[in-house]
Order: sequence, then structure tokens, then C-alpha cells
Amino acid sequence: MMLRLVGRFLLIALNLCSLMKSFVSQQDQVSSVSGAEGQRSDEKPSKTQQLRKVFKEYGAVGVSFHIGISLISLGMFYLAISSGLDVTALLCKLGFSESVVQSRMAAGTSTFVLAYAVHKLFAPLRISITLVSVPLIVRHLRKTGLFRAGPNRP
Repeated sequence: MMLRLVGRFLLIALNLCSLMKSFVSQQDQVSSVSGAEGQRSDEKPSKTQQLRKVFKEYGAVGVSFHIGISLISLGMFYLAISSGLDVTALLCKLGFSESVVQSRMAAGTSTFVLAYAVHKLFAPLRISITLVSVPLIVRHLRKTGLFRAGPNRP
């Protein structure tokens, strides 16, 4: 029962990842057209650069959210692997290449190391969730008065 729930959660997470990627790419297209007097940037910033920008702009809220989602992710993967989920077959079924999966999962590794390796494979998903969620959370906190705008913000 638990393995089915974890499997379903992973499928939902992957669908969410594809939705987030399309949302982020639409936002990037809008910002590149409207920014810098209509000059279009051919070079798209990497997810890491985007994450650093979010951390710089939103501060503790961005860092706290990303650390929280990372800890939840690591805990879920540890629980799934310690429950006996066949991670290799699941990741291959989800579209990861077998060479990447096998390189991350050597025979005889501990449960935590295996959970951490799978957790690292899903880093783009966590970063995408952070990039989309933190501005929405900060906007909500500002509306409720729990978070003030910075000194250079209107």
C-alpha cells in the first residue's frame, strides 16, 4: 500500500515538474521580451542562477522554503527505499537513462546514500518548485502583512 502511494506521488511529481517547466519557460519568454527595452536575450540563465536570484531577492523565505522542500524530498526517498521500493526499475520506467541510474546506485550502498543519490536526481524538480512557489508565497505574505517589501521595492 505504501509503495503504491510513493509510486503515485512520484508520478504526480513528474507531471508537476513538466507543468512547472512550461510555466517557467513562459515566464522567461515574457520577461525577456519586456525587459531591457525589448532586447531579447539569447542566453537563458541556468536553474542554479535563477535559484540564486530568488535567494537574493526573497532572502530567508526562499532559502527556508528550498531547505524545507529538500528535507522533505530526502525523507520521502529514504522512507521509500527503506520500505523496499525497487528504485532502479522505477527510475528507468520514469525515463531516466539506465546508465545514470546504475552509476548512482552501486551494489551494496547504504539506504541513506541511495536515498541521497535519488534525491540528487530530482534536484531540477525541487529547484523548479522553489522558483515558482517562493514568489507566490512572498506575495501572499506581503498581502497579509507578515512580510514587508524591501527598501528598493514599491
